[in-house]
Amino acid sequence: MYQDKTLVCKECGQEFVFTAGEQEFYAEKGFQNEPQRCKACRDQRKNAGKANREMFTTVCAACGKEARVPFQPSEDRPVFCSECYAARKGE
Repeated sequence: MYQDKTLVCKECGQEFVFTAGEQEFYAEKGFQNEPQRCKACRDQRKNAGKANREMFTTVCAACGKEARVPFQPSEDRPVFCSECYAARKGE
């Protein structure tokens, strides 16, 4: 049986808990080593190579709600919020 462990992040030096569930997951995947970084440092490291996307605000053509999209909307094509886009895609 696994028990929660307190580890120290090698990036920021803060303590974090390596839960029994996480340990079980690591074992199922065959991972040999415990994590060396806390969740925040892992996420920061994972996203470091990604460029920040510029988001544009527009109005959904279907429901009229505000929609944020990663492209410059043009007047000649309708733009949908994520809910309306998913509903149209499922048709």
